Amino acid sequence: MREVFQQELREVQDRLVEIAGLVATSMENATRAFNESNVSLAETVIDEDSRIDTAAAELDELAINILARQQPVARDLRIVVSALRISASLERMGDMAGHIAQLARYRYPEKVIVKGLRETFAQMGTLDVQIARKLVTLLESEDVRVAEDIRNEDDKVDALHLSVFEKVLDETWSGAAVDTVDAILASRYHERFADHAVSIAKKVQYLQSGDWIPSGS
Repeated sequence: MREVFQQELREVQDRLVEIAGLVATSMENATRAFNESNVSLAETVIDEDSRIDTAAAELDELAINILARQQPVARDLRIVVSALRISASLERMGDMAGHIAQLARYRYPEKVIVKGLRETFAQMGTLDVQIARKLVTLLESEDVRVAEDIRNEDDKVDALHLSVFEKVLDETWSGAAVDTVDAILASRYHERFADHAVSIAKKVQYLQSGDWIPSGS
């Protein structure tokens, strides 16, 4: 029975890695759709979000069944409970990628962001894709050094997010109301995507060390 249990725990980890891979691909495509005003790619991201949702729901069902049948304790219990919470964060990351793609679809054939902010959003998109790819590596390896890399990249996203607000709130900002709303929404989606990745990174660090890292640390 113990061997079966360990196989189930490995399946939980494998499924988390699979979902993280789907999320990374979704964000990569969403970023391209957003920056290039590619409506076809945006539609692909939006359609694929249901696949992420289904995979997360199936993982949750597996984890709950493990809790009910195996009644794990100590680190095994932390693994299963953390998997449920990580699954929820991954699902939300997929939603953020979908929201970014929806903005690209709504504004097609125009670009979502005015020219003066496009480089900032290109940088944010690149960082989010890098974070997503590192998250796959982290869930595969549980290497806490990768978790630290994710937290460092998130700091860069936060700085860019702040710069967007400073730009649109500056008295020299000449964008229309719709430009302001689009910029704020898009920036928030990028920032929240990275925040969810940091949340997952903290959970992995907790599994490795047994010490919880509080928010803001």
